[in-house]
Amino acid sequence: MSQLGTTHSFDLGDGRIATLETGKLAKQADGSVVLKIGDTMLLATVVSSKEAKEGVDFLPLTVDYQEKYAAAGRIPGSFFRREAKLSDYEVLISRIVDRAMRPLFPEDYHADIQLMIQLISSDKKTMPDALVGLAASAAVAVSDIPFNGPISEVRVGKIDGKLVLNPSLPDLEKSTLDMIIAASATDILMVEGEMSEVSEAEMLEAIKFAHEAIKGHINAIKEFAIKAGNKAKREYCHEIHDLDLKKRISDATYQKVYEVAKQGNPNKHERAKAFKAILEEYKSTFTAEELKEREGLIKKYYHEVEYDAVRRVALDTKLRLDGRKTTDIRPIWSEVAYLPAAHGSAVFTRGETQSLTTVTLGTKLDQQLIDGAFIEGENKFLLHYNFPGFSTGEVKPNRGTSRREVGHGNLALRALKKVLPESCPYTIRVVSDILESNGSSSMATVCAGTLALMDAGVQIKKPVTGIAMGLITDDKGNYAILSDILGDEDHLGDMDFKVCGTKDGITAVQMDLKVNGLPYEVMSQALNQAKEGRLHILNEISKTLAAPRTDYKPHAPRLLQIEIPQDFIGAVIGPGGKIIQEIQKTTNTTITITEINGKGLVEIFGEDDASAGAALARIKGIVAIPEIGEVYDAKVKTVMPYGAFVEFMPGKDGLLHISEVDWKRLDSLEGVLKEGDMIKVKYIGNDPKTGKSKLSRKVLLPKPEAQAENK
Repeated sequence: MSQLGTTHSFDLGDGRIATLETGKLAKQADGSVVLKIGDTMLLATVVSSKEAKEGVDFLPLTVDYQEKYAAAGRIPGSFFRREAKLSDYEVLISRIVDRAMRPLFPEDYHADIQLMIQLISSDKKTMPDALVGLAASAAVAVSDIPFNGPISEVRVGKIDGKLVLNPSLPDLEKSTLDMIIAASATDILMVEGEMSEVSEAEMLEAIKFAHEAIKGHINAIKEFAIKAGNKAKREYCHEIHDLDLKKRISDATYQKVYEVAKQGNPNKHERAKAFKAILEEYKSTFTAEELKEREGLIKKYYHEVEYDAVRRVALDTKLRLDGRKTTDIRPIWSEVAYLPAAHGSAVFTRGETQSLTTVTLGTKLDQQLIDGAFIEGENKFLLHYNFPGFSTGEVKPNRGTSRREVGHGNLALRALKKVLPESCPYTIRVVSDILESNGSSSMATVCAGTLALMDAGVQIKKPVTGIAMGLITDDKGNYAILSDILGDEDHLGDMDFKVCGTKDGITAVQMDLKVNGLPYEVMSQALNQAKEGRLHILNEISKTLAAPRTDYKPHAPRLLQIEIPQDFIGAVIGPGGKIIQEIQKTTNTTITITEINGKGLVEIFGEDDASAGAALARIKGIVAIPEIGEVYDAKVKTVMPYGAFVEFMPGKDGLLHISEVDWKRLDSLEGVLKEGDMIKVKYIGNDPKTGKSKLSRKVLLPKPEAQAENK
């Protein structure tokens, strides 16, 4: 007998009914919810420590989304045949939920929180990624953990000019827009997606469309929490405050910090040194004993002074920490072909942010296998982003790819994949190594990636550039929109809005908001200001390379393609792969054959034109159909009493019967032909009994009668 829980059903906004359930599974978690939509089910759990760890002055939130393979009736394809660490796809979904929910937990709540969301059943039609935020928020809503939510998220597509909520995977492939939007009842919190060069107005329209559906989700979560008992939120005291000390620090340091910020020093290390000097000067007014007791609070309150003063300078003067106006872009320089041995390379530097990006061209065998519980397939465009500690002058152990690196790389990938040529036969890997960072390195990756692809000779449709926008507001409605933000402006600002696109429209976007109640007109202004910045950057990189090179680099591998009739696939492969292996060995190439639409697509990957061309000629010879009456150069392969077998086309043998060797009658071919001889033969058709090619040599020789008449 199953235990009954509390359930609440509601319209998801797209005509489907969603059901929230609690009290049945995972009851020892602080909050546990199952979200059901058809046969798709997500289990979301949340647990928070009762107390904060000593010395922790931030929110230790962990969000993990994982898809169970059993949910889709599959066994993992990994060596161990079990779910292991999160895939990049799962990390990206986890990051979306984290970015949407983190700002809404109380600032002074510092106890560990772990949110785990699992796909436990899948109908293989409902895309689960845009439902994770709804499930996670519902789990927190039925817990006693304080949270200024609820929130939810939806996916928006645009198919045949019409906005669609939560489209299916097949429909999404036809969409010109794919965005996941997270919001509370009143405010947009997070936007991430890719587009086919849409306008700023179209993107805003999609965000508004999503928000209307999200409002319905919020009401449903609130009603569900009431049904489930509406737990009282726990009491906590994770920060000790000294309001007198806070006022004294502000009085003593605010104006000094304001003046340093107003100087507009473009060197971040010198700025940091100047701000630190003010703090050290103030700390010197305390005895060692007092400082030991209060140093943590002093640093905290001084940071709040920095936060307020720097923001105030931007609002008062419309000038920024490095002296730029709000719309100014930092100096840009770029270079292509910096790495002579790479298939394509570029250096892009904007201010104190620098990316060294490479492009490598590979074969079909280099494609990435996607083995997820919900999504399976292959990926032939890869983009990897690396962010070492030295890029910010820090010591940072290399412990593998971070979630941040996965997220930044994915944003750049989304921006660039929209302009890749449909016919490019290569597997393409782009790698961005960030060598300096102060500002958006993901947007530097987009710019460097564009240059490196063009340098490699990849015929992208249009160059793509990206820019990071910031925002500073106050409680009186004043605001400043900042183009090309610094790292400090990202940290101290209210918005991080990254926009990528061509001259004709947006191809990718990522936005995180830290402020409540951002009006759509401000968002629209930010998008239009971003467009101006993108076009400026596009003009700058065009001075280095304006269009793709007309050909690949001489040392780049060559990939040739040919379609062959389905019946000839076996002939090219040969018994046990003998023929194709021999071609690969003798021409130093890699050859793959894929059956598509009743034909064989042969891809030949060689180190240079000569090797790829030689392999192509061999394959063309195998699949070529000889023409009756055509003369061929043939090589004698085997001599038999009744004739000789000769190779008259690459990989194609035929019988030269003893009666077709000469006009005169021959009892034997001894002394006439031997293995290795090169002779000319005419193709005279196929033997109807054996299907073998019939050849003749004698018809190419003068007849004896003709010789006699000529005498």
